[in-house]
Formats: sequence, C-alpha cells, structure tokens
Amino acid sequence: MKKTGTRRGFFSWTRNALAAAGAMRATPSFAASELAAQGEDYYAKLGVTKIINAAGTYTALTASIMPAKVQAAVAAAANHPARLAELQQKAGEYIAQRLQCEAALVCAGAASGLTLGTAACMTVGNRQSVSLLPQEVSSLKNEVIIQKDHRYSYDHAISNCGIRFVEVETLDQYDNSFTPRTVMCHFFNAAESGQISREQWVEVAHRHGVPCFNDAAADVPPISNLWNYTKMGFDLVTFSGGKGIRGPQNAGLLLGRKDLIEAASWSNSPHDETVGRGMKVAKEQIIGMVAAVDWFLSQSDAGMEAEFRRRAERIAAHLKDIPTLTHEIIVPAVANAVPHLVIRYDQTRVKKTPLEVSEILRAGTPSIELNPSTGRKPASAGLPGGEDTIVVGVWMLQPGEDLIVARRLREVLQKAAA
Repeated sequence: MKKTGTRRGFFSWTRNALAAAGAMRATPSFAASELAAQGEDYYAKLGVTKIINAAGTYTALTASIMPAKVQAAVAAAANHPARLAELQQKAGEYIAQRLQCEAALVCAGAASGLTLGTAACMTVGNRQSVSLLPQEVSSLKNEVIIQKDHRYSYDHAISNCGIRFVEVETLDQYDNSFTPRTVMCHFFNAAESGQISREQWVEVAHRHGVPCFNDAAADVPPISNLWNYTKMGFDLVTFSGGKGIRGPQNAGLLLGRKDLIEAASWSNSPHDETVGRGMKVAKEQIIGMVAAVDWFLSQSDAGMEAEFRRRAERIAAHLKDIPTLTHEIIVPAVANAVPHLVIRYDQTRVKKTPLEVSEILRAGTPSIELNPSTGRKPASAGLPGGEDTIVVGVWMLQPGEDLIVARRLREVLQKAAA
C-alpha cells in the first residue's frame, strides 16, 4: 500500500515562493543597460510574494537558500561554456573523493537519482538495453523488493523505469522474495516503521547478489550521513541538493558503486532515448553542487545545531508571557534532523487555532510560512504536528528573520488572548 506525503513537496500553496538564486556576476563585455537589468527584482516585476521561510527545506517553498559562496560559484559558472561530459566526470570524481565513496553523479534532484539509480541496476553491463526502459523491459530484471512500510509517494520515480514492486514485511519474507527477476532492493531511509534494519537490508541483498539503494534525500545533517550509508554497504544512495547541503534546488547527488554510477550516467541527459533525458543538469547546477559540498563539509554539526537552537530560543523568549503557552525544541531523528521550535497553548485562552495563526502569518507583510506540521498532520518524519501544535522551522531563516517571526507570532497570539 502506497503512503503519501513525507518530506519534499507537501502543499498545493506553491504561490508563496522564496527563491534561492544569486545575481549573475557582471563581466566587462556587458553593456551598461544589461548590467543594470541584472539587479532587477523580478519577483516584484512578476507580482510574486517573497516569504520568510520558517518552515524548512520543502520543495513547495523552493527549498533552501544557497550560501554566498555557492551563489558566487553558480554565477561564475554561468559565464563560461564547458564540455558537459568532462564537467560531470570531473565533478563526480571530486565529490566521490570528498564523500569517501567509489563514484558520484550530480543529478537533477533526489527523485532523478531514484530513477537513474534504478535504471543503472536494470542496465549495468548492458548499455544497449538503456533505450528499452520503461516499456520494453520483459527481457530485463525488473522486480524491486521494498518493505511494505517503506512505500511512499516518491517511489513513483522508481516506477518510471518500468519495474514491479515486491512488498515484504518480515526478514524471512525478505529473504524468500528473491527471484531471477529481482534487480534491486530499495530502502526509504526516513521511514518511521518497518521491521528490517538498514544493516539487515544490506546483508540479505548482498547475500543474494542484488544491489541495494537507500533514499536519504533529506537526511543531512549530520554531515557524516553523506558517507555513513555507502560505508554501511548500500550500493547506491541519493541526497537532495537543495535541502541541508544548501546547493541548487534542482540538483542532487547519486553516490555509490563505480559500475552503477557509470550505468546511471548512460540514462542521464544529454543521452537520447533514455528515461533520464528530461532530467537535465546544467553546468551551473553541477558547479553549484560541488561548491555546496565544499561549503557543507566546512561546517560542523555542533555549530549548526547551536545556531538553530539560539534562533528557536530567541523566538520562544518573545512568547514567554502568552497565557498558557509552552514550548519545546525538538530534533527529528533522521530527516530534517535540526532543532525545531514546537509551541502549544490552551485554545480556550488563546482563541486562535495554530492553523489560523499560520494563515494570518501567511497573509501578512512580510509573508511568513510556518512548518506545514502546524495545525496539521506531521509533514516530515519525526516532527510532531496536529491541531494543537505550531511548529517553527528555524534553519532556513536568514539573519534577523527569527526576530521578525517572533514579533509577528507575539502580535497574533497576544491579540487572540486579549
């Protein structure tokens, strides 16, 4: 049974978008009028609402903002053509060395990584078969084993290759589910249930000679997760580029075995007649991911967590005299594993529901988006949620925005308590 909703795209309200693009760097060859146009505010020109992102790295909110060094690298890359194959190869080699794995490929987001990785497992050692996917797969292995509790909305990216899922629940079922058509074993890293551990998943798959894939899209920090799962034995691991790594939103990483990464590249753009032809990765995205990896590895888990806790505590301090209000700081165990501020109060005393508070902040100026768990079911694995809960995601706030969020929350809650 397929489950819906986890981490990367939770709402229909994408009209409120926060962009993460840097301005193109000027060069002497540009005319003065062109230089002036580069700094134009196209959000204003298009009538698009800019927001303060107190939610998190959700796709519907355009994910993260790239750090200044990453934006600068993207802008510099935009000024110079290169040979795409060479750029992908050199970038992959560099990233693999930095992330302690055999090979790496910059892909068009983690969903693209799922499709390309599955295609790799189906076609490795047989490049001529690449054009058969997804419709003419009867001559190929195309069964993917997955835990029933690991079915999720993003496994559609795997189905794009023409596979058939085989669902299991117990370790014995898993061990007995392999057939001559089994091509891959898939693991959803942030799943909140399932009887079979990562280590067991890898051991059984390898005992049967089948590669195993781990979707860890939103699962950094900690920084070490970028190599923990490949070192654990997963043959392929994918990460989103525009989440905790803070790269371009439309980029990601596929890491793992050298032969499988090479096979994934066969199905990747710009190769024709492949399932990945539309998953184009531009030179700016590739350079942006390399720069983001460098930036991310220069950070520390302790430093990031301390800063996010300070933001959460500053917001909570502004709300301490709201009647009945309590707060706690929660760090989810796997996905989006950073401090989040969780607020609750007696709605008979403060007469606005968390969902109403969220809507008021969204409609205000500046427009503020709270975490989608506010007033709803949990939006990400490990986060609380519900009708009695406000969740503030602090890690994508820009300098000074925590105080703006605190002030607006205080205004709305004080008025509701009056």
